[in-house]
Amino acid sequence: MAILTKKENTVASRPPSYYIRQRLLQNKPAMFGLFIILFSVVVALGGYALMPDSTPNANNGLVQIQKKQPGFTTQILSITRERAAAEKVNPLQFILAGQPADLTEIPIESYTFKGDSLLVQPLRSNNAMADQVRAFALRDVVENPGQYADNNAIVEVIKKDYISQKTFWLGTDKAGRDVLSRLILGTRISLGIGFVAVLISLVVGITVGALGGYFGGWVDKLMTFLMTVVWSVPSIMLVIAISLALDSKGVWVAFVAVGLTMWVEVARVVRGQILGLKEKTYVEAANVLGVTQSGIIIRHLLPNMIGPLIVIATANFASAILVEAGLSFLGLGVQPPAPSWGMMVNEGFQLIGAKAGLFLVVLPSICISMLVLAFNLLGNGLRDAYDPKIPLSNG
Repeated sequence: MAILTKKENTVASRPPSYYIRQRLLQNKPAMFGLFIILFSVVVALGGYALMPDSTPNANNGLVQIQKKQPGFTTQILSITRERAAAEKVNPLQFILAGQPADLTEIPIESYTFKGDSLLVQPLRSNNAMADQVRAFALRDVVENPGQYADNNAIVEVIKKDYISQKTFWLGTDKAGRDVLSRLILGTRISLGIGFVAVLISLVVGITVGALGGYFGGWVDKLMTFLMTVVWSVPSIMLVIAISLALDSKGVWVAFVAVGLTMWVEVARVVRGQILGLKEKTYVEAANVLGVTQSGIIIRHLLPNMIGPLIVIATANFASAILVEAGLSFLGLGVQPPAPSWGMMVNEGFQLIGAKAGLFLVVLPSICISMLVLAFNLLGNGLRDAYDPKIPLSNG
């Protein structure tokens, strides 16, 4: 009789989840995809705290600097304006929805002080003549001017706090908005739509697939017919129908519409898995012990499908991002001024003739491609990790 050593016994007693985790950790492409996803999640959660333009929807457009290429730098004069009490936000509101601008920004080429006035030369717009010199009273520029002793003190404060160099690292769009800020906020929208769409698809797909696979008979025929009908309708047509039914277009409609177009694949997988699992001995034992049918499905069958469901959810996440980008490109998804990568590609496509048009198309396209690639790599890695036929490497 063979006697196992302590080390061999420990290895033999390891749960399957250990080997799944090890296979996944050894899959470098999957780990790269996971890193990109986690980085995107951090960016999405940080949102307005990470954006150069933290106004709602990153919609602070400056006409004078529209369609500028990446790396464009200019001087900005910020002039205080009155803020309504309702516009003041707490830190949580700032993270979620941004902060309305409390300063009027004016791009300038040069400035000088003369007496009690500030004279500025506004930045010339693309292919436009230089604007006339504008004069501002010193006390109209700063906040609470009465706290300063004289004009010299105000001049120093303006130089320090109200005139600054601003760099648009990824350029500006046709409305003069910061592209980097809108790309960051677009990450939140893409991940949000992907998450909600996958959640809806899992709930609907698991329900339909489980009912059809477990009960069989006319229930299975009805569920299969429903899956076939939805599968045969193009996603865009479904989204249009849902938008018409809800009489609305926007972020939440896009969330629901994308989710309701992706549940069929989940249902087919769940149905196929349950058809095989319901014949197992432990299911028969549960029936003999008087476990309810809903209890058998929820407590005994669905937990044995966690692996396939995680894999398909990851793949659906990538598909949802692509579908949302395509719908927004066509104007059927997220609506302005909310930034969506697909809508940004469309805006850049309309400016292909301009110097900045190429960047406005390429930058959001790279974001879409990288995020979709990351989810596909992670999905492939999860599929391999749940395959017991793939051995662990010695390393």
